[in-house]
Amino acid sequence: MKQKRLYQYIAPNILAMVGISCYILADTFFIATAQGTNGITALNLALPIYGIIFAIGSMIGTGSAIRYALAKATGQQEAKKYFSNALIWDVIVSVIFIAAGLFFPGQVMRVMGADTVIESIGMPYTRIVLCFTPFFMMNYAFTAFVRNDNAPHIAMAATLLSSLFNIVFDYVFMFPLGMGMTGAALATAVSPIVSILICMVHYLSPKSSVSFHFMVPSVRMLISSCSLGVVAFVGEIASAVTTMVFNFVLLGLDGNTAVAAYGVIANTALVGTAIFNGVSQGLQPLASEAHARGEEHEKHQILVKSIVTGIVLAIVLIAGVWFFAADITSAFNSEQSAQLAAYAIPGIRIYFIGFFAAGINIICAGFLSATDHAKESSIVAISRGIIAIIIFALVLPTFLGITGVWMAFPAAEAVTLLLAIFMTKRISK
Repeated sequence: MKQKRLYQYIAPNILAMVGISCYILADTFFIATAQGTNGITALNLALPIYGIIFAIGSMIGTGSAIRYALAKATGQQEAKKYFSNALIWDVIVSVIFIAAGLFFPGQVMRVMGADTVIESIGMPYTRIVLCFTPFFMMNYAFTAFVRNDNAPHIAMAATLLSSLFNIVFDYVFMFPLGMGMTGAALATAVSPIVSILICMVHYLSPKSSVSFHFMVPSVRMLISSCSLGVVAFVGEIASAVTTMVFNFVLLGLDGNTAVAAYGVIANTALVGTAIFNGVSQGLQPLASEAHARGEEHEKHQILVKSIVTGIVLAIVLIAGVWFFAADITSAFNSEQSAQLAAYAIPGIRIYFIGFFAAGINIICAGFLSATDHAKESSIVAISRGIIAIIIFALVLPTFLGITGVWMAFPAAEAVTLLLAIFMTKRISK
């Protein structure tokens, strides 16, 4: 039964997604140690750039992998083309980011809200990240297709080992070699290349049914894939949009220190989001198979077990952050700023309450996407990731100040939960 296999897919995907978030945490920790509050502020202003790159790569890669799984389950010959099409479009889309990194990194930082000091600190980091865009994007396709080609443990190993590489070389480049934020950016930029090379172990093996062939890129296949990759796109772009909106609101309320406090919260929250994205991605291959074969009972069991798993993980996550909020903040507060701590400690506790609803929302959106309900999954994803969060982030601070900023995430997820329940029940009728 597929439900018995579910946790064999969910567990490695959670580990893999947490691995991705951990290297961003490592960046934050090492940059905080080397550059202090201004370093965290520069990193947090650069994070939306990551979010945009990851969102596009995730939409193309994950959406193409879902189309591949659906086509393969029904014996369609076109299944073989989705991998090549995804990689070619990743390279094409990357050109604009590379150009921005080569010629306009300072302007990019200023658009993100950087002042002169923060721009000078963050510009080398931004330039390197933008120039390595093709590898960030292609890595999503490599890992998603490995996972959907019945090798989830290789995808997990690729992600975890590349994250470990990033963490180790963050330290080596930043401290023994004294490269500062340039070193942090280089470690991060090379890590997806490590992941891709590990994935090649599967692609070069006889077990692989996926291979790359040069082809004329298909716009039709791209659009078809992206329609199912919207959830993955919004899952990534949500953090970018949220970070940008929060950054500008906080800059208006109390300047760089408030943004640095949000940097602590946002980077820690990436771990929470990663956990639930892992559950969402883990259910995807099995849910797609069940849907393609018309196995309605299997689909229902996969959804129920995934949501129960998400609820348990959310309770553990929220409790852990509530009790260790001061320790988490202290780890990133190398200058022992009392103001940063005063913002971040209550802020992280309030913010993480939102993960109870967020976990269910992410899982429901992933299930809807995996079962070819692109419209419904997009509505849920866009609500939680863009519309609701922006509305609450702009409205609540007017009445509650900085506390209102932290409350925007739980409020947006609570509203979206009602929508997710409605959409999920609607497709099951």
